Amino acid sequence: MNVRDALEADADALAAIADSPTDVMRNLVHDRTVRVAEDGTHDPHADVSSSQYSGSNPEDLLGFISFDAREDTVHVTQLDGTPDACKQLLAEPVRFADRESMAVELLVSPGADAVADAARKLGFERTGTGPRFDGSRTIRYRLGAEA
Repeated sequence: MNVRDALEADADALAAIADSPTDVMRNLVHDRTVRVAEDGTHDPHADVSSSQYSGSNPEDLLGFISFDAREDTVHVTQLDGTPDACKQLLAEPVRFADRESMAVELLVSPGADAVADAARKLGFERTGTGPRFDGSRTIRYRLGAEA
């Protein structure tokens, strides 16, 4: 599995994974740090300039994560994909936070078992409930610094 920065051309594939509009995902790529996991058969060193704007196939991507850093915490804003991709992708902001002496926080929606499992495997602790989104509760997970 290769992990790379998301490109604008990935917006359609990200939208399919997240069940979200393409324009929302395109804005996400511009506004946050977004990384994607793709099948290991792709060459991570290949020249992407020719495909940067031509679109990617949802079947090529195994998952994605978006995050941003504010004050002393890295906030994971979205994470979705296969169980292995979720774990590998979640390790990205964890490494960043570790280097910067920051905590990492994410909210997990009901039914997002791959995300919750990845968080637990990486040492995140459940710290209570989070805000509701579209009427659904979330569970707050945190790693590092005091909760």
